[in-house]
Amino acid sequence: MRTVNPLLLLILIVASSASTQAADLNGAWTIDASACGQIFTKENNKLAFKQDADLHAGGFIVQGKQITGTLQKCTVKSWHDDGQNVRVTASCSDGVAISDVAFEVKISGENSITLSSKEPVPVEMLYVRCTM
Repeated sequence: MRTVNPLLLLILIVASSASTQAADLNGAWTIDASACGQIFTKENNKLAFKQDADLHAGGFIVQGKQITGTLQKCTVKSWHDDGQNVRVTASCSDGVAISDVAFEVKISGENSITLSSKEPVPVEMLYVRCTM
């Protein structure tokens, strides 16, 4: 079985929250708000990664059910709201293989979320939305 990058797992959670409208999660997200300008740019009113974005703090872009990292792309297949958390299953591709991943998202604040996964190793990270 192929091991999935923890960032990829975390990215997937953001896409769809039954307790929060998907539009509320659209945007550019990173683990370090001070690095937003080094990671993201806006071209023709669309968010994009800067050329060397992967050299700075981790980040991803959410547009509806599409989640894009610097090296991976995911499409949300399903989500389940269990009250405090939303469990997400998504299909992700790194350009070589496609795999389904599952994880949870918790809305931590208006512009912050906590993403967590239990497999392949337990991971929990806080992400903040960049203002663009």
